Order: sequence, then C-alpha cells, then structure tokens
Amino acid sequence: MIGVVVTAFAVLGLLTVIPGPDMAVVTRAGLSGGRSAALRATFGVVAGLMVWGALTVVGLGAVLAASAEAYTVVKIVGGMYLVYLGVSTLWRSRTRPHAAPSAPAPAPAPSSGSSWRAGFLTNLLNPKIAVFYTGLLPQLVPPGWPTAPSLALLVLVHGLLGIVWLGAYSILLTRARTTLEKPSVRKVLDRITGSVLFGFGAIVVAEAR
Repeated sequence: MIGVVVTAFAVLGLLTVIPGPDMAVVTRAGLSGGRSAALRATFGVVAGLMVWGALTVVGLGAVLAASAEAYTVVKIVGGMYLVYLGVSTLWRSRTRPHAAPSAPAPAPAPSSGSSWRAGFLTNLLNPKIAVFYTGLLPQLVPPGWPTAPSLALLVLVHGLLGIVWLGAYSILLTRARTTLEKPSVRKVLDRITGSVLFGFGAIVVAEAR
C-alpha cells in the first residue's frame, strides 16, 4: 500500500515539474512584475487545477472529456488564449525602450489581478487537465480507498506540489532580477517566453482541428 501511495505522489510530482504553459506564464509574470506577480500567477495556476479537480470529483470532468464538441471548443479557446499571451509578450519585447546600462528602464508592472488571472485561465482553458484527472488520476487511487475522497486528496497534493515547485521557481527567477532587468536581457527573455507561449497555443489549436 505504501508503494502505491509513493508511486501516485511520484507521478504527480513528475507531471508538476515537466515544463509547460504553466511555467511559461509564471515566467512572463515574473519578468513583468517581479516576485509578487510570479507568485500570483502560481496561485492562479493552482486555482485552475482546483476547479478541474472539483469538477472531476463530482463527475463533471468526465462529461467534458467524453464530449468531443465541448473538448474541441475549450481546446481552441485555450489555445487562442496562449497565442494571445505569446503575441502580447513578443510585442512588449519589440516596444521595450532602450536604456543605458546604468539605468535600465523598468517595465510597467501588471495589475494586481492580471497575473493571477493569466495563470488561472491558462489552466481553466486547458482540457488536457480534465483528461488527465478523469483518465489517469483514478488509476492512482490505492485499492480499497474511497474514490471521491481519494481523488480530492490527490488533487490537493497536486496543487501543493504546484505551489512548492512554481513558488520556488518564482523565487529563483526573481532573485536574478538585477540581471533580468537589463533591457537587452529582458528583450531576449520576453522573446523566448512569448515564442514558447505562442508555440504551445498554436499546437493546441492545430490539434483541435
């Protein structure tokens, strides 16, 4: 039984640390608004997970996963949102003012809710999470354990792992802020982050066609 629980936690941990749109959104927030923005994006990402987790526990996640039309609609909307984030980040890199190395121009800080909202919507509009929660998560429930409470526990563990992983990443990212605030470095990072977000979104939209 202990081995089953350890395996379940290991699978959730692996899924947490694999780079994806979540990390790109946190990076985007950290580059724009520093540590607080990155942490807000982190909690937004986890809030999106919790919504899908709650839907899965009550059985609604399986309905979406089984509906080709609903799945396609959410997939297209989610992909387009990632494309929007990518394009806006790339545009920001083009319009970033050039400043002297001794006085780098600070980027305008995002509003208090925009970073959280970006993280939240990135996961809320990702139907692959519904497929994961309804397809793989039940397989991680130890034999003999009650299904609904066990699924809720696994969702909470996944959320906590996300907070720890992305929170630690946010802190490490923003500790290098002195270097990251240099206009030339910020421009390169914005372009990389924007391209990653755009690429993820384009792939999701292409898969939905």
